[in-house]
Amino acid sequence: MTVYDQLDTWINRHFDEEVAFLQALVRVPTDTPPGNNTPHALRTAELLQAMGLPATAHSPSAQEVQAEGLHSITNLIVRRRYGSDGPTIALNAHGDVVPPGEGWTHDPYGAEVVDGKLYGRAAAVSKSDFATYTFALRALEAVARPARGQLELHFTYDEEFGGTLGPAWLLRNGLTKPDLLVAAGFSYQVVVAHNGCLQLEVTVQGEAGHAAIPDSSTDALQGAVHILNALYDLNRDYQQQRSGVEGITHAYLNIGRIDGGTNTNVVPGKVVFKLDRRMIPEEDPAQVEQALRDAIASAAASFAPPRGGRTLQVAVRRILLARAMKPLPGNAVLVDALQRHGQAVLGEPIPAVGTPLYTDVRLYGEYGIPGVIYGAGPRTVRESNAKRADEHLVLDDLRRATQVMARCLHDWLQAPVL
Repeated sequence: MTVYDQLDTWINRHFDEEVAFLQALVRVPTDTPPGNNTPHALRTAELLQAMGLPATAHSPSAQEVQAEGLHSITNLIVRRRYGSDGPTIALNAHGDVVPPGEGWTHDPYGAEVVDGKLYGRAAAVSKSDFATYTFALRALEAVARPARGQLELHFTYDEEFGGTLGPAWLLRNGLTKPDLLVAAGFSYQVVVAHNGCLQLEVTVQGEAGHAAIPDSSTDALQGAVHILNALYDLNRDYQQQRSGVEGITHAYLNIGRIDGGTNTNVVPGKVVFKLDRRMIPEEDPAQVEQALRDAIASAAASFAPPRGGRTLQVAVRRILLARAMKPLPGNAVLVDALQRHGQAVLGEPIPAVGTPLYTDVRLYGEYGIPGVIYGAGPRTVRESNAKRADEHLVLDDLRRATQVMARCLHDWLQAPVL
């Protein structure tokens, strides 16, 4: 029996325990917003301690957390040192997740297992990889404990708001500096690049007035619609901006939220909307932002309703800038091992591709740390219902991803890789 067979066998024998660990994590909500995630970190640390894996807790200040619009954040690092030489490999998964929303047929915090699938918010993205990485580490230490290098688990809680107080905060404060990184993903592909994301908040200010006397007011909602139509028209141009990265198509703009008005008989005096602009890796974020600001200003200036005032005051505020992830020299050792062992375990080729999502991996890349995305999950985000009702994880995908990761960790920590 090879060492890989032994790792696979250990994971099979302990798989019920791995599923129970994931269920315990799903049952503690981490809806972001509001972002009160320290209780989940404390529960995670308690479960890890019971497995002999002590975690150190690292919390940004209350002022930093409040400035991000969150309630509490505690990031966890598990450090396993095996020898003085060799690489430090970090495995990162985020525990925060968007609220469940409507339409669920299973309790979003019940972690119910039905027909081989575990249902719950964050079951697939990405509390699943708290389990993948923890049990891959345990299998490695039980079967073939390395004699070199160091392994770190980074469990962070700020991905939904951009990672500023998650991985970025850990790196900025010198709390970690790994040589290589693998971050939460899905089982059937290795992601080596991803889109960037720019989010803006646009406030359209008019002048409220009585609906029966529209000439006495400036309709901010009508003005916002005029601006929104101009922004939506940009998507036709964006579809021509094609990326050369497999798995990434073109740039895109989405309006995700609109708020405004006071009552049906009042001309709205103020409307606020938020937009999300996905940037392909080839785009320059500064140029993208300036072009959007110019388009908004031009649309506001051309506002000409049939009745009422025409002058709008428009303010644009950046909410988030997440730069694209681009492959860094040194990631080949990660890609090669994941593809080789992925095919051996899953029985099919594992492509290396890009994704239109954005992730915390880019934050490590900004510090020169080569990284890829790989973990437990299906072939596409849609299959998992991530960010939708009835999010779920096929448990066989969890088992196989854990086996792939354990095999790869063995290779990376047994032979020189840098």
